[in-house]
Amino acid sequence: MTLRDFSSTMWGRRVQCGAIVTPGLSPAELVAEFTELGRQLVAPRDREEALAAVTGLAVGRIPGADWASITEGRRGRFATVATTDEAARQVDQIQYELGTGPCVDAILKDVTFRTGDLRHDHRWPEFGRRAADEHGVASMLSLRLYLENDERIAGLNIYSTKPDAFDEHAEMVGTLLATHGSLAVTAAVDRAEATNLRRALINSRDIGTAMGVLMATYKVTRDEAFDLLRITSQHSNRKLVDIAAEVNRVGGLTERGA
Repeated sequence: MTLRDFSSTMWGRRVQCGAIVTPGLSPAELVAEFTELGRQLVAPRDREEALAAVTGLAVGRIPGADWASITEGRRGRFATVATTDEAARQVDQIQYELGTGPCVDAILKDVTFRTGDLRHDHRWPEFGRRAADEHGVASMLSLRLYLENDERIAGLNIYSTKPDAFDEHAEMVGTLLATHGSLAVTAAVDRAEATNLRRALINSRDIGTAMGVLMATYKVTRDEAFDLLRITSQHSNRKLVDIAAEVNRVGGLTERGA
C-alpha cells in the first residue's frame, strides 16, 4: 500500500459506528503521525517480535487502550498470536467460540469496528454480555491487518474497561498503527526468509565443497561422499552442515567427526 493509497483510505473510510472517520488532521499532520509511529516501531528481528511490538505500541499510543491483541485466521480457525494481557486472549477466545464479535467480524468483513458500551451493543449481544461480565471489557476497537504474501488473515484488537473509550482520534491512530504494523510484520517475514535462503545457500555450498574433498581424499563417488557426511552426522549427533564445515577446514573426516 502506498502513502497515497493509505491517505485515500483514511479520508474516505466508512466504519461500523455510523460515521465517516474525519480525524481533523491535514495530510501533512497525518504523514507526520504515520512517520512517528514508524519510528517507534523499530525493525523487529522476526515475525513474532513484530507482532508483539505492534500490540505493545497499540496500548502505548491509542488513547483509551488497556489491552491489545492480534488475531490470525486460517481455514476458518482463529487464534491469538500476540497479546499484552492474558485477559485479551480470553476475550478473543469468546469471540472464536461464538464465531462473531468485533475482532472476528473485522477480519471477515474487512471493516473497522469501534464500539460504544459493549454491554448494550445490539450487534453482539451475547459476546458483549460475556465480555463485560467475565472480564470487565466495556469497549473495543478492531481493525484488519493486511499481511502481504501471507495466506493468513489478521486483525488488531484494542480493549478498554471503560465504555465509549475510543473516539475518532483513537481510531485514526489505530488505523495508522495497523498499516505500519502490517508493513513491519511483512518486512520481518521477508528478512527472515532472506536470511534462511542465504543460510541455505551457504550450507549447500559448504556441503558441496565437503563432498568434493571426500571424493578426492577417499576416491568415492558423489553419492558415497554424501552418505559419508550423513553417516558421520548421525554417528556423532552433530548437524550435517557442521560436519561439512569441519571437513572443509581440516581436509577430511576427523576422529571427532567419525
